[in-house]
Amino acid sequence: MKKTLFAAGFLALGWIALTSSDSRKDAAFHVPGNPNAYIAPNDLQGNISISGAFALYPITVKWAEEFKKLHPGVKIDISAGGAGKGITDVLSSVTDIGLVSRDLAPDEIKKGATYFSVARDAVVPVVSASNPFLKDILAKGIKKSDFNDIFITGEAKSWNQVGFKSGAPIHVYTRSDAAGAAETWAKYFGKKQEDLQGVGVYGDPGLALAVKKDPVGIGFNNIVYVYDANTKQPTNGVIPVPIDLNNNGKIDANENFYGSIDQMTNAIANGVYPAPPARDLYFVTKGLPKSDVVKAFIKFVLTDGQQYIKDAGYINLSKTKLDASLTKLK
Repeated sequence: MKKTLFAAGFLALGWIALTSSDSRKDAAFHVPGNPNAYIAPNDLQGNISISGAFALYPITVKWAEEFKKLHPGVKIDISAGGAGKGITDVLSSVTDIGLVSRDLAPDEIKKGATYFSVARDAVVPVVSASNPFLKDILAKGIKKSDFNDIFITGEAKSWNQVGFKSGAPIHVYTRSDAAGAAETWAKYFGKKQEDLQGVGVYGDPGLALAVKKDPVGIGFNNIVYVYDANTKQPTNGVIPVPIDLNNNGKIDANENFYGSIDQMTNAIANGVYPAPPARDLYFVTKGLPKSDVVKAFIKFVLTDGQQYIKDAGYINLSKTKLDASLTKLK
């Protein structure tokens, strides 16, 4: 009799436990909008806010999507607004992470900016796909000294002043927002963003559109806004301008790597394309992150998240740089 009562009690307790488990699964741990996803009791939950560089925005969106597949209880809000906005927001504690596509200034580090190197890319000069002498530009390229006269001194006001048989004016475009791309392009000439000539346009997409619409225009963009990630070819109606690295008036075979994003990223990775305008990209936090959710996301980006970099049109960092960033999280 005692054995029978014990068995019945055990079964009853088991039924209660199972029922309780099912009700927890159906209620508190169900992920809204995804009937097949449930949050484990010990899974990460919380919010992460991110803003900053247009250069990092596409890959950060991808990282967030993949991270949320692993941790559906985490909400990640991402906005692009330029590296200047990213650093301002994070140092003002408006966001958890700032996306920054330039080196940090000493005063930013003094204010607590802590950087994590997460990827690498480059800024490239661009002209419109409808440029009337595009064929000659691709064959001859433009020398660094001529780019300097276009973007810094303003001395080159027509295309015949930089080696092309046309008296057409050069319409120069730059960034109006505090941008890592502009700062990096200016750094190529030993200058700062405020030294760049041209009509200011907001954001990478805006600058690409302005150049696309102007057959005699010239500007610069992050490579992810020049090439299509699927076709690997230049897109958005802008074409990268080859840099005549050896100043011989033509683009030699070893300088001709602008045709696809794979060629471009290989040239950046191998140091053939100059740095700057090639550069590292950073996640920035104010001090070391205290939130477990933020730390977990950055760790994911520096480890498993690196597998998405190449397909997204970026360049993987060396293991040494990634390990240095990971060490800061410990």
